[in-house]
Formats: sequence, C-alpha cells, structure tokens
Amino acid sequence: MNVFEQAAKVRLMGFDIDGVMTDGRLYFSTEGDFCKAFFSRDGLGLKLLAKSGVKLAIITGRDSPIVTRRAANLGIGLVLQGIEDKREAMASLLEREHLTMAQCGYMGDDLIDLPLLKVCGFSATVPDGHPLVREHVAYVTQAPAGRGAVREVCELILRAQGNWDRVVAPYLA
Repeated sequence: MNVFEQAAKVRLMGFDIDGVMTDGRLYFSTEGDFCKAFFSRDGLGLKLLAKSGVKLAIITGRDSPIVTRRAANLGIGLVLQGIEDKREAMASLLEREHLTMAQCGYMGDDLIDLPLLKVCGFSATVPDGHPLVREHVAYVTQAPAGRGAVREVCELILRAQGNWDRVVAPYLA
C-alpha cells in the first residue's frame, strides 16, 4: 500500500509536539519558565484537516500548559500529555473513538514515537527525525519541524482523501 492509500484511510491523526509541531528547541528563562514556538501555517493546516472530518490528537511525552493553550486555540480536544507509552495511549484513544489502528495516523520524530509509528495505519516524520524513525515511517516531510512539516502532512491527507479542493474553496471564492 502506498503513502496516499495509507493517508486516505486516516480518521484520526495524532501529532507529537517537540520536534514536530515545534523545531524541538526549548527556551528557558532564568526563572525556570519555558516557551515553544509554533508555526501559524501548521495551525491552519490542522484546522483544515479537522474541517474535513479527520479527528486530531496530540500525544506528547512532555506535560506543558503551553501545549494545552495551543491545542485549545486550534480546537484540538484530544490532548494526552506526559505520555511515556504512546502506542498504548493511542490504543486507548482509538477504543474511545471506536476506531482501529489502521484508521489512525501519527507524526513523531524520536525513538519514543517509534512503537506507535510502526503500528498505525499512516506514519510520518520530519527530515531531521531520528534515523530509525525515518526508516520506519511511510512519509518523511520536505519541510522541517516547526516550519511547515505538519502543514505538509495535513495537505497530503486532504489530497489523499479527495478533500483538498473542498476545504480550500472558501479561500478561492
């Protein structure tokens, strides 16, 4: 099965945060606060994918109020933070949503993501993802993490499912 056939079956798409939605760098202040930078075009890609009917999830190893805020801003209600076993977390989420592993996709970049990436129906990573991750995914983006990689995956799924023209039509009117 090719990457478009895999992407066409996605009903729930999950994303890691650090190294996927962000460039992976963490900025710490002297007070111990930290921040992350998100790319606005990735955000619109996520909104377009959700508009097409694909459910969105965030499954990340770090627990951060910044992620909670970004997810709320994007309308992503399925947010699992502080997760060590992402495969088990996705399996539980899919059970609640009445979906199968073949109907989900995940985008991650590091070894912690690999167990999930190897079993989901569609998998993606970024160009600087860990070499073992790049070996085991269906799709490696051209765009870098935190700079359009998420948008690229969202558009790939939209095109594979035949929804691209419909979701962009309002912008062309």
